[in-house]
Amino acid sequence: MQSLETPECDRLLFGTDGFSDASVYRLDDGSLLVQSLDFFPPLVDDPFLFGQIAAANSLSDVFAMGASPVTALNIVAFPDDKLPLDVLVEILRGGDNKVREAGAITTGGHTVRDAEIKYGLSVTGLCTENTLLHNSGALVGDVLVLTKPLGTGFVTTAMKARRASELIEKQAIESMTALNQHASTAAQKHLATSVTDITGFGLAGHAIEMSESSNVTIKITVDSLPELTGAIEAYQSGYVTRASKTNMTANSSKISGLDVSAELKSNLLFDPQTSGGLLVSLPSANVASYINDVASTQFFKPVIIGEVIERGETALVVV
Repeated sequence: MQSLETPECDRLLFGTDGFSDASVYRLDDGSLLVQSLDFFPPLVDDPFLFGQIAAANSLSDVFAMGASPVTALNIVAFPDDKLPLDVLVEILRGGDNKVREAGAITTGGHTVRDAEIKYGLSVTGLCTENTLLHNSGALVGDVLVLTKPLGTGFVTTAMKARRASELIEKQAIESMTALNQHASTAAQKHLATSVTDITGFGLAGHAIEMSESSNVTIKITVDSLPELTGAIEAYQSGYVTRASKTNMTANSSKISGLDVSAELKSNLLFDPQTSGGLLVSLPSANVASYINDVASTQFFKPVIIGEVIERGETALVVV
């Protein structure tokens, strides 16, 4: 991206020149158009569940910006010479199920033939400047809350190897198919200063984006990190994605206090998440009400994982 020209437009509030989760464009009436796109290969065997997971993941970036999704377009790569079209129908049906749950509509899309299935959505949402959320407003003294547990990368890798129990699979799927919609609206309600969703760059990568965008340092307490059932065991058994190692290499120089060899749960910082939770920065007085609000609508209770401190030598401090 560094070699590409940055667009210059007074209406573009967030674009390619920052770390935002989606682009934001101001319309003639002052409302904001929020757009994002994401797609990836299957993580589970069931095509309907895969469609749900991929759609929830795609919708998450729009929720992270405080927007309400209005339309979605399917993005599909499919080996129609190797698999029956019934598989594709189920993927699309699963995706549309989540789009409808989010209050939006699927308006079409595009499909190409490929050797491997890939699916996701291009999502368009709307919000106002009063409801807009972004990852560049964290303030010193804020408390950091994570709304879903970590470990989907470890667990889904174990699932592919048929080394995850039914309970472990069920909880991972429940997390990945859960929309971040209410966690987003609650963040607006409880005056969150900064929000981002945790996906492929892992908690460390997205936390560093928040800290650098906000010119603060984020302090995370490793022992407080919530984990999916079976995630640490999967890591110990070697079910680690290549992206996890890439995330560690890319971000370690921006982290102080990190000792992965001494602290097993530190590895959760780098595990790439699929349809992960929101990382929310809030005034301390609003944290309890936010946690209770979100916990009333989802299986996983949000957890306090750290705080925002004055900018130091590194973007992220781990204790």
